[in-house]
This record gives sequence, structure tokens and C-alpha cells, in this order.
Amino acid sequence: QVQLVESGGGLVQTGGSLTLSCAASGRTSSTLAMGWFRQAPGKERELVAGISWNGGSTYYASSVKGRFTISRDNAKSTVYLQMTSLKFEDTAVYYCALGRTGLVYRSAREYITWGQGTQVTVSS
Repeated sequence: QVQLVESGGGLVQTGGSLTLSCAASGRTSSTLAMGWFRQAPGKERELVAGISWNGGSTYYASSVKGRFTISRDNAKSTVYLQMTSLKFEDTAVYYCALGRTGLVYRSAREYITWGQGTQVTVSS
């Protein structure tokens, strides 16, 4: 069974940058898609960015396109989310998730393992 551990969250000012990391342990995750979701208070969890098993296909929510970059290093079983030009509305708990298949899907139902979440707070 795969376990996911996120790191890299914190407090940053508007316009700043953060990089989140998600390390997978246990059964190999290299053949499965990975995603970064976020959930703000009172809002539904949404897929921010996703990456296919080999990195050949990526997805970005329109709200983060051009500012966030998802990448993965299968040798290290780690997926990253580089966040730049952060906005107040990016404030949320960010979750790393392991996909059910090697392809990226937007629905949270297509993800079978979740990390504990890391808080990102952008101050205005």
C-alpha cells in the first residue's frame, strides 16, 4: 500500500512562491497518475494539477494555469508542485493524491490514496 507525505506548505506573501513535495512510500507509484488537490474552507476539493504516470500529460485548473507547474521524479517517487505568483485565493489545504490509473482525471473519485494535506496561506 502506498503512503503519501506532503511537505513545503507555509505562509507566503502575495506574489511569492512555494514548492510543494509529495513523497510516496510503499508499493511503487511510478505507473499511476498523481494529482494535487486543494480545499479552502467552505469549498469543495478541486484538482489543481495532475500528471500522468510518465509525465507526458499534465492538467491544470484554469485558475492556476501559467503560475503552477507539476512535475514528478519516479526514481525518487516524488511529485512536485511549483507555485509562483501566488494569490490570496490560493490559500487552502493542498493534498497530494495517487490516481487509480496512469491517466489524469479531474474527479477525486479517480484517486485512491491521499496524503494528510499541507496548509498554504497567502497573505494579502
